[in-house]
Amino acid sequence: MTPRMLLILSENWTMADGRDLPTLVRWAREAEDAGFDAVMISEHVVLGPDAGADGLMTNPREYALPGNQDPATPWPSSLMLLSAIASVTTRIRLVAGAVLAPLRHPLLLARELGTLDLLSEGRLVVQPTVSWSRDEYAALGVPFAQRGRILDEQLAVLALLWRQTPVSHSGEFFSFKDVYFEPKAFGPDGPRMWFGGQHMHPRLAARIRDHGHGFHPLGTPTPADLATLSTVLAGAGRDLADLELIGGLRATFPDATSPADLGEAMADLPDQLAAGYTTFCVKPGQFIDDPAGVGPFCREVIRRAEALA
Repeated sequence: MTPRMLLILSENWTMADGRDLPTLVRWAREAEDAGFDAVMISEHVVLGPDAGADGLMTNPREYALPGNQDPATPWPSSLMLLSAIASVTTRIRLVAGAVLAPLRHPLLLARELGTLDLLSEGRLVVQPTVSWSRDEYAALGVPFAQRGRILDEQLAVLALLWRQTPVSHSGEFFSFKDVYFEPKAFGPDGPRMWFGGQHMHPRLAARIRDHGHGFHPLGTPTPADLATLSTVLAGAGRDLADLELIGGLRATFPDATSPADLGEAMADLPDQLAAGYTTFCVKPGQFIDDPAGVGPFCREVIRRAEALA
């Protein structure tokens, strides 16, 4: 099977200025031309001091994780950027990674996602998450401790909105009566959804069971994690083999300033394919420094991936 490659457009600030968003749009078009399957943009609304509470990442090319990033890290709107990308591409999937759903009202979230899904003619993939920053939740006035329950209620509301009109809902956090929601998303079930996290806990497994089309873990899940997920899915008549599993290139940096070696990072792709992973995340800033070199870089990734497969 040929691996599906996904270009991460967030966090590449060693290559592009945080205000130069047209460059990210151009990279997405170049990724599509090179044969990439998807691009992904993640989000934060704001950051506070807890963004760097554990100390900043050793090499600025590393992934932004809870507590390892400068609070001044640029995080432009993922959905607005993906809308711009949708307008200049025709095939590539648009992954809204780490959409912080509890920071939005579900009716507003559905309007944003549904519109982008229509604009892209069904190419949108959404990864809703509760995220990790207490400071971000405090700034927006949303109770951090209740974020998981808020997300679960939001997912139930979204499922209703994609299917019917008018819609009424009375829940713990949101209530509305006889709202008309048109136009709906491109497909009758709304955008495809991925879920992920650092650990396989009961709520995550239930979200994947009830709403998920893909599993995008943070790091490598343990065999026990996958066994738990498989059992939960089987209880609903679903099979883990039918779930899109998202892996990625694992960059090793020689020091605190240099990029990683692409060949070394791609060496375990056959093992990930054998384990059932089909889609692989690549962050170009981990491997190159030239913003004009993303097109050739993407072509080289595809060439290597096809050879390894």
